[in-house]
Amino acid sequence: MTARILVVDDLKPNVDLLKTRLEQEYFEVLTAFDGKTALETLDSEPVDLVLLDIMMPGIDGFEVCKRMKANPAISHIPVVMVTALDQSQDRVRGLECGADDFLTKPVNELQLMARVKSLVRLKMLTDELRLRAVTTRDIAIEELLTKGADFTKEKPNVLLIDERVSVYERFSSILRKSAKLHHVSNPQDGLFAAAEGNYDCVILSANLSEFDPLRVCSQIRSLNRTRFLPIILACDMENDALVSRALELGVNDYVVRPIDANEFTARLRTQVRRKHYHDGLRSNVAESIELAITDGLTGLHNRRYLDTHLQTLVERARNRGRELSLLITDIDKFKRINDTHGHAAGDDVLREFANRLRQNVRGMDLACRYGGEEFVIVMPDTSAQMAAEVAERLRESVEEAGFASGDQVLSVTTSVGVATLNRNSDDNMSDLLKQADTALYEAKAGGRNKVVAKAA
Repeated sequence: MTARILVVDDLKPNVDLLKTRLEQEYFEVLTAFDGKTALETLDSEPVDLVLLDIMMPGIDGFEVCKRMKANPAISHIPVVMVTALDQSQDRVRGLECGADDFLTKPVNELQLMARVKSLVRLKMLTDELRLRAVTTRDIAIEELLTKGADFTKEKPNVLLIDERVSVYERFSSILRKSAKLHHVSNPQDGLFAAAEGNYDCVILSANLSEFDPLRVCSQIRSLNRTRFLPIILACDMENDALVSRALELGVNDYVVRPIDANEFTARLRTQVRRKHYHDGLRSNVAESIELAITDGLTGLHNRRYLDTHLQTLVERARNRGRELSLLITDIDKFKRINDTHGHAAGDDVLREFANRLRQNVRGMDLACRYGGEEFVIVMPDTSAQMAAEVAERLRESVEEAGFASGDQVLSVTTSVGVATLNRNSDDNMSDLLKQADTALYEAKAGGRNKVVAKAA
């Protein structure tokens, strides 16, 4: 695993110690000895993780973290505060400033490296999602970062997997004002609950009598529904080996009893905030893909989708020795509708035409707006005769019922060209489209409101 880590500390021995240890793990290390230099470095250099001291002259670590999280360009970079401060209020303050973790000096080396590797993996996931979302402006990153940060707006749903009622009662006391806590005592039932429920975080006990908690963690990570669900491991005592292994398997954070209520609430808030951020990025990516392949007016797939998908359907039909037919349909004299009744009426006609397409094709068929008033329907496992019958049924459904636009009803007809793939030929997607387009031209030239079929 390679990554660039920025170590920020005003004491050179501390910087040198961390730098040496990180370089032994083949990380690239950048250094800064004050907050101002750290922020300048973050603005000019790509960084995957920041190890940040708090007590520094000028801008302290708390302020550095606040400024990072307020800057959309670098707010997604994980921050681990590494400091001599060891009071609960200091840890809470650091977490509330946006830090992902708070480690007290002298740092446990095993846990430090496990935490670094875990957060670097998280940063790589974030980078991939951000790249897919294209630009900071387009993904509305400021809104994503703040979403879920205020528990008073909407309490997160948290699942506790622990066999002991006493543990549930303790967490209930801690979270009664800030989260909705659900308890499952059996780990197998807990795995099912995590997959079926809409949870923002899982608290997993490290002390299960008959189950390996690490296996429960790996099972949660192996399911698509829970792959990115935050997990906080709750331990009864310090166990470096267990914690390190848990972080490698995908646990996001851990706590050791006795649990400080304020610190735990801050850690939970950190995990929920990051989950909402990643969920927002994934949702944005999915919406962007949907917008890229969908016609905004009719809701059908667009030509871009057809161009990328049709050849696959053609090759699949040929490889399997199956039939495939294609229709190109065009609204007759559509320009006259726009010129006479206006473009709003034309849009109404296009939307209703798309609805009638949906009513006359199967769910497995691919219906696309090809451009303007032209539409394409691809029908797998469909013979030439069946395709012609579908085309005729569509033509009749358009002609028989008028198209409403405002307080008027417009008379509309359509012409359809049909082409069917010849399994013994080498015709490709373009050939099939050309055959259907030729058939459509003949239907238009023959007086419109007709179906003409061609065998490709």
